[in-house]
Amino acid sequence: MNTKIIARVNNVDILSTGDEQFVAIRPICEALGVDPEGQRQRIERDEILGLVACMIKAVAADGKDREMYAIPYCYVFGWLFSIDISKVNENVKASVLEYKLACYKALFTHFTEPQTFLKQKQTVIEQKVTEYQECQRRFKDAQKLMNEAKTELNQVMKITIDDWRANNCQLDLPFVSGEMDD
Repeated sequence: MNTKIIARVNNVDILSTGDEQFVAIRPICEALGVDPEGQRQRIERDEILGLVACMIKAVAADGKDREMYAIPYCYVFGWLFSIDISKVNENVKASVLEYKLACYKALFTHFTEPQTFLKQKQTVIEQKVTEYQECQRRFKDAQKLMNEAKTELNQVMKITIDDWRANNCQLDLPFVSGEMDD
């Protein structure tokens, strides 16, 4: 496979074959202080990594073309997560431990987000249903008040001067409270 370096992340080259991105494991193993051959054997025994790992030709740190054992970039994070912390150099243990904790949190978040989303959504739905029902109740109350006011208005509009005279020149109606100023 002809490869070219497309990026460097934390001093690790990401190599591209055109359709896929790979990472050579040796530079990572050396940085962590773990045995590259031991990691190669572990990768080959792994039911997933063993299927995707391969040899690629790439320019090594010394500038020469070399064959390198590599895994697809998208699998590097899982492979790193599987490395036994007791096997890494003392000076990188804290970083590897921090990385592994971040992986555990990422896995937890990934698998529990749907539950968290559904729980939050259900809470908001219940709140909005309550608000909607309260609005419906207030609307019905307002409709009732409007209908009563309309009925009263219609009753006043129906009063004739003869009704007024018959009531001793007063608009003393049963639905009017208080005295009228006019």
